[in-house]
Amino acid sequence: METCIIKSPLGFTKIIGNHKGITSITILNTEEKTTNIIPEVLEDCAIQLNEYFIGSRKQFNLKLNPGGTNFQKKVWKQLERIPYGKTLSYLELSKQLGSIKAIRAVANANSNNPLWVIIPCHRVVGSNGSLTGYAGGLHRKKWLLEHESPYKQQSLF
Repeated sequence: METCIIKSPLGFTKIIGNHKGITSITILNTEEKTTNIIPEVLEDCAIQLNEYFIGSRKQFNLKLNPGGTNFQKKVWKQLERIPYGKTLSYLELSKQLGSIKAIRAVANANSNNPLWVIIPCHRVVGSNGSLTGYAGGLHRKKWLLEHESPYKQQSLF
């Protein structure tokens, strides 16, 4: 496995993967040294993440290889279908997956998403639209949703 660390507007981001695909993207809560030479198998991921953060990319085109159970992978595939700039509730996501009763399992799979931003778990909100549970911190979830929003807040000054 190859590893690199890049800087994003939300902190330092660690990318792990190999020729089979990207296995992990995590936001770090500590300051880290960025990687000077990004391994070739991770270059495209680093480029696409940077494009996303500057606002020129709305969809990712990467070979992914996350580890997880079959159920988790099914949830993550469904998360990838949530369009840029849109949100979905945990209840709606559970319905799409065929079982309202699986809402807790769906929420758990969502929280164990190993591919931060690429699999957009930040687009899942509470039934009332509230920002609920986000492994990267609610301040980051809020930032990501505002970044993707077609309605940008205008400055009053």
